[in-house]
This record gives sequence, C-alpha cells and structure tokens, in this order.
Amino acid sequence: MNDTKSLPALPDRLSVNPRSRHHVEEICEHGIGIMLNGKERFDVEEYCISEGWVKIPSLKALDRRGQPLLMTRKGTVEAFYR
Repeated sequence: MNDTKSLPALPDRLSVNPRSRHHVEEICEHGIGIMLNGKERFDVEEYCISEGWVKIPSLKALDRRGQPLLMTRKGTVEAFYR
C-alpha cells in the first residue's frame, strides 16, 4: 500500500523566523508557497490570511539587531504546499 504522509493544515498566520511566536517548525519544514493578489511571492517572511497581509524584507534597511526591516504588503493572500 502507499504510505502517504498527510501534511498539516496551514495556519492563518505563519512566520519563517524562529524567534517569532507564529513560527511552527513542523510546517516550515515543508515547501510553502504564498500568492499575493494572484502572483506567487518567493520572499515572504510572515503572512496572515484573515487580515490580508504579508511581510517582506527590505533590501538595504536593517534594524538594530542587524535583521532586515519588514515591509507590509496588503491584498488577497493564499498559502499552499508546493
């Protein structure tokens, strides 16, 4: 028989940063794709489906800990497994 793994359900809010309280290691191990307004984004750090936003790191600006500043983009957010 085929022994297929069932993937966990994607949460409403997820972050790839391990220091965030919205980080879930079991889900981040799998390939996750994010679509914002019908276009796939590959640089998303955090998303919230119900509130309709994603956070994307800025290219040059850093915070005081040396982490990139996150810019918020709003629209229709869809999360899926690749």
